[in-house]
Amino acid sequence: MEIESTNNRGRDWRASRWLVFVEFAVAVAIYIARQHHILKVSATPYLLLLAWISLRLRRVPWRQIGFTRYRTWATTLLLGIAYGVGLELFDLFGKQPLLTRLLGKPPDLSNFIAVRGNLKFALVAIALIWILAAFGEELVYRGYLMNRVADLGRGTRTVWIVSLFLTSALFGFAHYQQGLTGIIEEGSDGLVLGLMYLASRRNLAIPIVAHGVCDTIDIALLFLGKYPGLYGR
Repeated sequence: MEIESTNNRGRDWRASRWLVFVEFAVAVAIYIARQHHILKVSATPYLLLLAWISLRLRRVPWRQIGFTRYRTWATTLLLGIAYGVGLELFDLFGKQPLLTRLLGKPPDLSNFIAVRGNLKFALVAIALIWILAAFGEELVYRGYLMNRVADLGRGTRTVWIVSLFLTSALFGFAHYQQGLTGIIEEGSDGLVLGLMYLASRRNLAIPIVAHGVCDTIDIALLFLGKYPGLYGR
C-alpha cells in the first residue's frame, strides 16, 4: 500500500497544475530577459530547452505532442507546402495590405533589408528560419505551450480553444520588433498554424512545413527586392 501511495504521489507531481504554473513563470522570465537583451538571439531556443526539460520530467515523448509525420511523408509535405503557400498569399495580398491601411504602416522588416541581393545572407536566413522559426517555434508554441495551457483544463474542447487564442496572441507579441502591424499579422498567422495543428489531430509536421515554406517565400521576395509594401509590388 505504501509503495502504491508513493507511485500515486509521483504521478500526481508530474500531472500537477502547479508544475504548469512553474513552467509558465519560467517562460515569462525568458521573455522578460530577452526583451532586456539579457538573453541573446531569440526566446525560442530557451523556450525549446524549457519544453524539453518539461517533457523529460513528465516522461512525455515528442511524438505524443505531434512531432511525427502526418500519415505519410508525401501527404505531410503536400499539405504543408499547400498550406504554407496559401498562408503566404493571404498575408501578402489580403491581410497585410488591410492592416497597413488601417494602422498606417507595414510590418517593420528592417532587420531583413540586408537580404536584398545578398545570396549568402539569404541562404543563412533561410537555414535559420527552418531551424528557429519552422521547427523551433512550432515545437514551442503549438507543441509545448498549447498543450500545457490545455493541461490546465484537462484537455476539454473549450480549454483547447482558449489555448489556441492565448498562444497565438503570445506568438504575435513575440514578434514585437515588427511593430503593431507585425504583431497582429504574426498573431493571426499563429492562429492559422494552431488551427492546422488541431485540424490534423495535433500533428506538428504540417504546421512546421507550412511555417517554413511561408517564411522561405518571404526571404526569396526580400532577396529579389519584390516584397510587397517594402520594395513595391
